Amino acid sequence: MRKGLSQVSLLSFLETLKEEEKAKVERHKKALREKEKPRAKVILKTALSRGDLESLLKKGADLIRTRVDYKYLLVLLFLKRISDIWIEEYEKTYNDLVKNYGLSPAEAREEAKAETYHRFNIPEECLWNNIRKEVSKLPEKLAESLKRIAELNPELRGVIDRLDFITFTQSRENFEILRQLVELFSKYNLSNKYVSSDVIGDSYEWVLKYFAPQKGKEGEVFTPREVIKLLMEILDPKPKESVCDPACGPAGMLIIAYKHVREKYGKKEADKLRLYGQEVNHDIYALAKMNLLIHDILNAKVELGDSLLYPKFTEKGKLMKFNIVVANPPWNQDGYGEETLKKAEFKERFRYGYPPNNSADWAWIQHMISIADDKKGKVGIVIDNGCLFRGGRERNIRRKIINEDLIECIILLPEKLFYHSALAGAIMILNKNKPKERKGKILFINASNEYVPHPTVKRLNMLSNGNIKKIANAYKKFANISGFSRVVDIKEIKNNDYNLNVNLYVMPLEEEEAIDITKEYFELKKLEAECQEIEKKLEEYISQLTQTLGDEL
Repeated sequence: MRKGLSQVSLLSFLETLKEEEKAKVERHKKALREKEKPRAKVILKTALSRGDLESLLKKGADLIRTRVDYKYLLVLLFLKRISDIWIEEYEKTYNDLVKNYGLSPAEAREEAKAETYHRFNIPEECLWNNIRKEVSKLPEKLAESLKRIAELNPELRGVIDRLDFITFTQSRENFEILRQLVELFSKYNLSNKYVSSDVIGDSYEWVLKYFAPQKGKEGEVFTPREVIKLLMEILDPKPKESVCDPACGPAGMLIIAYKHVREKYGKKEADKLRLYGQEVNHDIYALAKMNLLIHDILNAKVELGDSLLYPKFTEKGKLMKFNIVVANPPWNQDGYGEETLKKAEFKERFRYGYPPNNSADWAWIQHMISIADDKKGKVGIVIDNGCLFRGGRERNIRRKIINEDLIECIILLPEKLFYHSALAGAIMILNKNKPKERKGKILFINASNEYVPHPTVKRLNMLSNGNIKKIANAYKKFANISGFSRVVDIKEIKNNDYNLNVNLYVMPLEEEEAIDITKEYFELKKLEAECQEIEKKLEEYISQLTQTLGDEL
């Protein structure tokens, strides 16, 4: 006891020590709470641009190149995104509960984890930063977490849990690639605060586009986005309408349909659009689901299955009908001849006839006609040129559809637009509600010269915005444009044995070479001077020859 310290002073001194100790404990608890709080590691303090994110993904793509399936890159991108958004939602909810609802920090901490506050149900141990804590167990942690998240979120089952991270990383090289990919993504916060759904969605599409030229077969399911934009300019989906892609691939058609409506009418109206897709390949179906979710497009339904044999969208035992049906199905697909299609559900779809076994093009066209709204349905399909003029069964199907006056427009596209084929494709537009002035006619557009060189893939061409606008305007005007478009009476097509080859009806004009008049004038004067010189010499030779002959005579 200090000398001279009274009992009152002693009590006061002890009380002060007690308060100081209590404050120290509270500070320690607060520090622990902050440490326990799920937190995304943020390096960038500003929003990420498309360029920033594409640069990040380019580094990831360079890591995996063709040695590793690019789907690993996309699944990691998706997991990082939903993990960072979960933390963003948690922190917002936590602060709101403490500040506005009077919950204690401990109560708010537990409450903020509840499923009701989150887009996806993600256990804390499955969050990105918790997965990467033990590097040696990274493959196992990823596999377990993806499986657990898929179990808790039905829309992610069979979507994010398909890749085998454990088998994939059995080689030391692949393990190191995975570790580097995880560390690369860990440098950035991919929550909504830092990355908009448009930016991350476009970056997801960038990965698909980047690997399409390298993945021969999978390039078939990636339709150039410029071709899709052209289709949307022509079909022009509107709010509250339904759009279906029965061969949806990674959902590019549905996403650009949504963006088309959003650009014209706003997000609120775009959210009223009803989007449907079906895809036969499970891996591509998974990409489609992730693509839509990462774009934050929630008004879409995608099903797994073969549209030609087992269409998934039905109502009361009948096929659903849609305002717009649009697709780029596989060209010249084998195995869908009469024997196969007779076993399909809803065989009445093929009432115009069964296609040959080596090309399903007209099976797809018939399926799409059958699910288009009977009163005002429109169909847009990207096809192989051959189906426009091949004979046999295809000619007979073509004849019946032409006679029913369903085809509104045929567009010949340039060569080398598609990743899987250097051949020129075509777009066919069918309309169950043709305007009166278009009845009995088909518009042919020869857009074979409407392209610019592809900026990154040397062997390819692409449609520019100017090309898209020119073609779409020609469709809207439905008029003759010399060397570009022609309105043809169905009678003429019948006389050509139902041949729909665009070059038969409209050929592009030969480009005339520009003439430099001044240059050509001086070139002409030079030639005239040379001619005069030659004539002068010729006269001298004739004179000499005449003189020689005269002397001899």
